[in-house]
Amino acid sequence: MSIQTSVLEALLQSSPQLRPQLYFKSSLTALSHAMEDQVLAGGSSQPLVIASFQRERFYRQEAHRYERIAALTSHVYVLAAPETSFTNASREYETIAFDPDDQLSQEWHLVVIGPQYATCLVCQERQISPSGKDVGSGVACAKDPAQLPAMDQTRRFEGIWTFDRQVSCAAAKILLDRILVYRPELAPKIEQAKAEFLSDAPRGLQSGLQEVDPDPFAQRLVTYIQAGQYKLQKAYRSIAAKEQQERLVNLITSAIRQSLDPNEIFKVAVEELGQAIQVCRCLIYRCKSTDTEATIAHEYRSDPRLPSLLGQTWSLHDHVLFQTLTKQQETISILDTQTTDQFDLSPLQARIDRWQIRSWLMVPVVYQGRLMGVVELHHCQAQPHLWSQEEIGLVEAVAIQLGVALIQAESYANLEDLNLQLEALDRTRSNLIAITGHELRTPLSTIQVCLESLASEPDMLPELRQVMLNTALTDAERMRKLIQDFITLSRLESGRVEWHLEPISIDECIYLALSSIRTRQTETVLPHISAQVPLELPPVQADGERLVEVLSKLLDNACKFTQPEGEVVIEAKPNGGKMLEITITDTGRGIEPNRLETVFDRFYQEEGALRRTAGGTGLGLAICRQIVKGLGGQIWAESAGRDQGSQFHFTLPIAPEITPEEGANGALNVAKSGKPVSTNSTAKATEKKARSNRKRATLG
Repeated sequence: MSIQTSVLEALLQSSPQLRPQLYFKSSLTALSHAMEDQVLAGGSSQPLVIASFQRERFYRQEAHRYERIAALTSHVYVLAAPETSFTNASREYETIAFDPDDQLSQEWHLVVIGPQYATCLVCQERQISPSGKDVGSGVACAKDPAQLPAMDQTRRFEGIWTFDRQVSCAAAKILLDRILVYRPELAPKIEQAKAEFLSDAPRGLQSGLQEVDPDPFAQRLVTYIQAGQYKLQKAYRSIAAKEQQERLVNLITSAIRQSLDPNEIFKVAVEELGQAIQVCRCLIYRCKSTDTEATIAHEYRSDPRLPSLLGQTWSLHDHVLFQTLTKQQETISILDTQTTDQFDLSPLQARIDRWQIRSWLMVPVVYQGRLMGVVELHHCQAQPHLWSQEEIGLVEAVAIQLGVALIQAESYANLEDLNLQLEALDRTRSNLIAITGHELRTPLSTIQVCLESLASEPDMLPELRQVMLNTALTDAERMRKLIQDFITLSRLESGRVEWHLEPISIDECIYLALSSIRTRQTETVLPHISAQVPLELPPVQADGERLVEVLSKLLDNACKFTQPEGEVVIEAKPNGGKMLEITITDTGRGIEPNRLETVFDRFYQEEGALRRTAGGTGLGLAICRQIVKGLGGQIWAESAGRDQGSQFHFTLPIAPEITPEEGANGALNVAKSGKPVSTNSTAKATEKKARSNRKRATLG
């Protein structure tokens, strides 16, 4: 049986002066509990209580209260739409199970009529369409309980709440008649209730005046309103915290999208995080678990008078909190650095005092188990600060985004490096093919022609035969040098070179390099070469063979691009206290300023691999760079531009001085080992000085 008549509508028809109002569920809950508590506080009075719940599950939340009310009065009637165990029954109080399709399933009723007072609450739920529009209260309830509106504080009801006895009695009569439909066996009891509570002059009521004690009702109502306000404020704080967290994360995400530079991302994060949590100081710095120190590059301070850590070096090897952070990779929060017993902060006490740290929060920036940085928050007031879960959660959310930003920046940087390497590899491949095709094919062709001529002409004149042999030998040597350069550069770049370092006089190496170039270029007119090397220069710590190779290649390069009437000058001078600088200057064709770095690349040829006016493979300067770097020096080029000449500079470390005791010990060790001496010993000093004088005469 299903009744579609609304109790609220029937009440409004019987009392046209009533004007319904809109209530939220939280308001109805407060009113209902206040009305029930007024009954519980009534003592010996035995009122009529009728409560109608929309569903059994709503009733179950209040069942214990109605058991207490039933102990005070025998006229308690509870209505609900059954879902599991709710049935028509007569126990401590009467339960009435109405049909789920009944209009009662859309309403909320509570009527209390006592000897001294009467009050009623009659409301009907207003349905909200899927679009969010209020469609009124005349909508049938869905049969599926899962389709009912969720029990939350935003559900809206329309109805009447009043202390008017006449209205309350009218509402009670309508509900009692509805009960009779479902429980006709209760007719005698209901008639008794009507006679006792709904008559014109109920017992105990004198001259129509109600002696109502409003205190229980008012106190309970205020309590529920305050509780509701507290819950509302808590919800608002939670929403605000989540909104703040989402805003910060969105800001950092936006910074990541706009720039892959970690410095820009950290700059945004440290400012926004410091302002959001309102800390005295916020730090973000990059570090690894193996680092012994970190430099503070990003800082926020709420008060400019607070000591700044920006640019400071943060020692990590003795930082007990950092060491714990690297092991656990979990947030560390300290309420009070002066009284904490979590950690032994004595090694950090000077740091705590200097930077006025009272409360400390450290959150690791971790990505896939790898520590990439730390976010630190400091409170520096006299009173310690308790780090809330919302604050810690916000900082941890930011730290996660920073970890993502760092790994993306690293990936992008690695990708750029890889692209550059691939481009360089592709250029190398192209140049290698071109140079191999030219530098190897040409001498091979010459050698082949010479050998074919010698083989096919047995009667060739001895003079012509010698010319053929010399030509073949020259081109074979050219091929050997090319292959040797390939092997040398490969070994240098792969680190498979054994360095034999020893103190060496730079003028000796220059002399050997000049002798080598003049021997190899006997048929070529060289430019004038002069050396300006002071006698008092200290020896350098170098590999003699490799140093002569560098000088030879630089001199060969200078002579190759300088006209015979030009000049090449070799200079050497101290560069600082620990390095010696060698400079080779020529008056040749010069280098464009934008090519000063490129000339040291492998296979570099300014005019192209197949269109050069001077021979060569483009490996000489690349080999020089690798050797100088291997010896601990630097090499660079300078030029004012085309036809302005050029200068090639490189530095080498000065050999440490050997004391007489060390020299004696070294000679003794050499004598014991039976190996030759490879240092500038005292026994050779006189001979070397004389040889230097002869060389200077030759160089001039």
